Amino acid sequence: MKDIIEIAIQAGKRILEVYYDTYNIHQKADLSPITLADKLSHEYIKTELCKLSNNIPILSEEGDTIPFKERKNWSSFWLIDPLDGTKEFIKKNDEFTVNIALIQGNRPVLGIIYAPALDILYYAEKNRGAFKILHAGTSADRKSTLIISSSSLRKKVLISRSHLSKATQEYIDRLQVQEGKLEFASIGSSLKFCMIAEGSAHYYPRLAPTMEWDTAAGQIIVEEANGQVVEYKTGNPLVYNKEILTNPSFLCSIS
Repeated sequence: MKDIIEIAIQAGKRILEVYYDTYNIHQKADLSPITLADKLSHEYIKTELCKLSNNIPILSEEGDTIPFKERKNWSSFWLIDPLDGTKEFIKKNDEFTVNIALIQGNRPVLGIIYAPALDILYYAEKNRGAFKILHAGTSADRKSTLIISSSSLRKKVLISRSHLSKATQEYIDRLQVQEGKLEFASIGSSLKFCMIAEGSAHYYPRLAPTMEWDTAAGQIIVEEANGQVVEYKTGNPLVYNKEILTNPSFLCSIS
């Protein structure tokens, strides 16, 4: 885990070099913004993970498209979003992250979310708990704190600042009838999962498209904090390495 944490932090430092400087914005085929920082982070993470183990495949948002016929027999693989929250990056609101997850048997078993501009890192490993490191990129000792979810009487719902679908709004309306008065907060990128894990918020409905690399690291962090990330229709945990890498609508929550 130490090696993967170091990789996430160093990738974050490369992002910050661009973040605090001028940067070039290109366009992906789907018209979402891509930055030089995306590419720098991707190349660094890919190179360093290959040094650790050249036998584990890597699937990255910024990498080559790998056909399902090649992926379907993978027993494990790295799933990466080298810069989650490109819109937040461009708005310069600091709410972007580096996401690294290890998938085994279609489920995340290790996950790291690092917010370089905030210098906060969250990580989890299956059956070992979820942890948080403050000042992760600058502290010499990198002291880890076990995440113990706190709760409050009034439930808080997280909504995406960049994406709020009609279906999500309808779910929130129903939840408000069920739970009574709710509080709302908006935050970008995978930091929503981290807030749920900590108990800073209780519900994160996402009834709009996301990709597997958007959720894998956050899912294991939430699960190890005794929360859940489940399909909206079935209530089953999200699974990975599907033929189509788009996630179904999901609910992330903690008691």
